[in-house]
Amino acid sequence: MTNASPLLSLRAVSSAAIALLLSLSLAGCASSKGKIPAGTAQPDKFLFERGTEMLNKRKWATSREYFRQLLDSYPQSVFRPDAKLGLGDAYLGEGGPEALVLAVNEFREFLTFYPTNRRADYAQYKLGLCHFRQMAKPERDQTQTTEAVAEFETFVQRYPESPLLPEVRAKLREAKNRMDESSYRVGVFYFRSRWYPGAIDRFKKLLAEDPEYSGRDAVYFYLGESLIKVNMKTEALPYFDRLVREFEKSEYLARAQKRIEELKAPAAPSAPIR
Repeated sequence: MTNASPLLSLRAVSSAAIALLLSLSLAGCASSKGKIPAGTAQPDKFLFERGTEMLNKRKWATSREYFRQLLDSYPQSVFRPDAKLGLGDAYLGEGGPEALVLAVNEFREFLTFYPTNRRADYAQYKLGLCHFRQMAKPERDQTQTTEAVAEFETFVQRYPESPLLPEVRAKLREAKNRMDESSYRVGVFYFRSRWYPGAIDRFKKLLAEDPEYSGRDAVYFYLGESLIKVNMKTEALPYFDRLVREFEKSEYLARAQKRIEELKAPAAPSAPIR
């Protein structure tokens, strides 16, 4: 067997050396992630700023490394509350069932440890948002929707002056609509199955619990129709009236107006007995 040429051997050695240097360089970069530069006057501030920078760049895992190091190493830092929120935001930003559960834990702990902090309203909003992001479709289980509604309602009660209030109210309305839509679909199912007493109970309960439901025009219509089916025409009329009065546009508007005319029409006189 002939020996390899010196040139080929040199190239092999050079390639191996480059590979070794590259691996050492990458290892050094990996080990330096989160490392505080020597001589840093405020290491906790450095960690917080780096964590925030990574958070803004949507580098969720790297961001959490900086925030977690600050929380674990500097218990007296003035940046600790904001780092706690940053950690929650990084989990929330990543999304996914497991990350959202961890985000809930961070925001809930923040409210436990810092209930009077200037950003407590932010933590309460994000706590509700974690559940909001997990809401299922109306035909599915509404546990997360119920949690979202509860957390947003807590926000409205505790922080009526917060600049986040308009956004919270909008999210609260959307979450309530999701719950109401689920209940409404059950009522329509009862109606189409001709179980009118069940439909009446379902629709009346929905209106009592949330009179501001965005889709209540449909509730008014089907509730009125259900009452007619059980020969309660007098009780049905007010729901058709409310539909016409409260909604300028609705797919049920023309049918409701027709029902009103029918229900208000004078009864035909009875034929005389001969």
